[in-house]
Amino acid sequence: MMKVNVINETRSLEKPLRVKNCDTFFCRLRGLMFQKELDSADGLLLVQKYESRGNAAIHMFFVGMDLGIVWLNNNRKIVDIQLAESWKPMYRPKHPARYILEITPDRIPDFNLGDKLDFEKNYPA
Repeated sequence: MMKVNVINETRSLEKPLRVKNCDTFFCRLRGLMFQKELDSADGLLLVQKYESRGNAAIHMFFVGMDLGIVWLNNNRKIVDIQLAESWKPMYRPKHPARYILEITPDRIPDFNLGDKLDFEKNYPA
């Protein structure tokens, strides 16, 4: 699985963020289930085939930690940001999204609604 660097084109990130690029059905289905912790420099980028509210919904079953969730549209602009609590049934973005960035909650302040992000391929995980 490839990792990508997350680049906030609107404002610089103080600390690097390298996330696993998750673009297959099974990778998206598993997400971060069964993980108890995540380093603040890591995360997961779920990539959907198209922009939607329903397909961009996530669940937190079997996820042993809270997560910061950042939803982006086709243009990679942030359309919603939420704190997702462990074991909650479902979170859905307020607007259609194609990309879902799952990060540690302490990284939420690094992003604002309307920020444009880019994903630079890095290296195999």
